[in-house]
Amino acid sequence: MKRIRYPFDENTVRSLDAGDVVEIDGVLITGRDRLHKHFADGKHIDADFRDGALYHCGPVSVETPDGWKIVAAGPTTSVRENPYEPAFIEKSGVRIVIGKGGMDAATLEAMQKHGCVYIQAVGGAAAVAARCVKRVVRVAHLEEFGAAEALWHLEVERFPGVVAMDAKGRSLFEAVRKSSKSRFEAMFE
Repeated sequence: MKRIRYPFDENTVRSLDAGDVVEIDGVLITGRDRLHKHFADGKHIDADFRDGALYHCGPVSVETPDGWKIVAAGPTTSVRENPYEPAFIEKSGVRIVIGKGGMDAATLEAMQKHGCVYIQAVGGAAAVAARCVKRVVRVAHLEEFGAAEALWHLEVERFPGVVAMDAKGRSLFEAVRKSSKSRFEAMFE
């Protein structure tokens, strides 16, 4: 288990290997389809991702007298962001992308070139992930994007995940695909 803290410097991120189990402390910023399209269209984003973490998540939030409370914070499927993610990684300076299901070869190449990793969060455990959220630091683009697509700045402690794509060009998703293909072909020899 490796514990990493925000801000995420390039050397720390590049030292992570596919398969490493991590716990994250610090700030994660959620962002999904609206963020990526907005960014791709060259519009201003009210968030600084440099040396930060982008979490593909649309948290369920409740406004209380003491501020926002996150009640569910599970990952969303990352593949939808494939057309945008390489440019986002390059231009934003983000070091960690968190989601579920992995991303494509172009994104992996951008991660290798710019020092970024993809962390697989546990799908189906949104309430467990929400327990790692200590507070909502701020929320950006709430009115414009809506609650599910807004940029929630979440302060987390011991947020768990597995490095599934590293900055060395390795992908657990690709390794499993190759292994499965090989085993499948062997069954019919």
